[in-house]
Formats: sequence, C-alpha cells, structure tokens
Amino acid sequence: MKKITTLCIIHNHPQILLGMKKKGFGKGRWNGFGGKVKKEETIEEGIKRELFEESKLDVPIDNFEKVGIIEFSFKEIPDILENHFFKVKNFSGEPYETEEMKPRWFHIDEIPFNQMWTDDVCWMSLFLEGKKFRGKFVFDRPSSENYSSKIIKRFIEEVDSL
Repeated sequence: MKKITTLCIIHNHPQILLGMKKKGFGKGRWNGFGGKVKKEETIEEGIKRELFEESKLDVPIDNFEKVGIIEFSFKEIPDILENHFFKVKNFSGEPYETEEMKPRWFHIDEIPFNQMWTDDVCWMSLFLEGKKFRGKFVFDRPSSENYSSKIIKRFIEEVDSL
C-alpha cells in the first residue's frame, strides 16, 4: 500500500529551518515539517496544513516549490511512503514551538545529520543546490529514538522536472 506524505524545509540561505520531533513517528530527530496527506487534500494543501500545525507558519500555497519525490520502504513491511519534498524561500512570521515540533535555524554547514533520518545526507546537497530529485530507499527497519535505520538499497538522481 502506498501512503502519500510531505516534507518541507524553509531555506533562508545560508540557513535552513528544521524541527525537533517531540512525539510520534520520528521522535527525537531533526526533520523538515510535514506528514500524511489526508484523503480530501491535495499534496500542496497537505504540506501547507502540516507546516502550520507544526510551526505556526502560514505560507501561501504558491510559495511552496516542489523539489523532490522519494519512495521509502522497509525490508519486511509492504507499505511504501511516497514523500513529496518542498522548499519555501519566502514566508512571513516567526516559527513557534508546537506540541509536535520545536523549530530551530541551522547554518547549512552545521546541519545535524547525526540526529536526522539516515537518508537525509543523501539528498540534502541536491536540495541546497536548488536541484530537483527523485529516489528510492529501502531500510532494514524503522528508526526509533534509540535506533537509526540502515539503508539496504538506495537510488537518488537529479531530474529536470517532477
């Protein structure tokens, strides 16, 4: 079964805004903002809602730039997560801590990859260079607060369009 998810990173060069996940899937990791797309939503509506719920930033849909699509799966779990990646450069307001995320700005030379998902280091350079990308990752098992998934298979490529 394929589940559609989203991820958004605010990029205000030379900094990016990440959030420390405080509960649920990904707890204890720095990540972009996003999550599951609801049945009645478009992908863009889903990312707009998730960004607001997790950071209180209300960004117009036309300020989201889709930059990537990556499929994630786990060795012994049949589900596939199709994650749509977005970049936001223009926004107003300040991010606020919510029940789910604690936002923090990082200089691009100080991104905390050791406290992020294992695959982030594989696509982040393309993201920061303003390139579009597609990929697939297969992991041994889901990460937890005490375990980082191991990448079994990976494929990532720059593309002209999505």
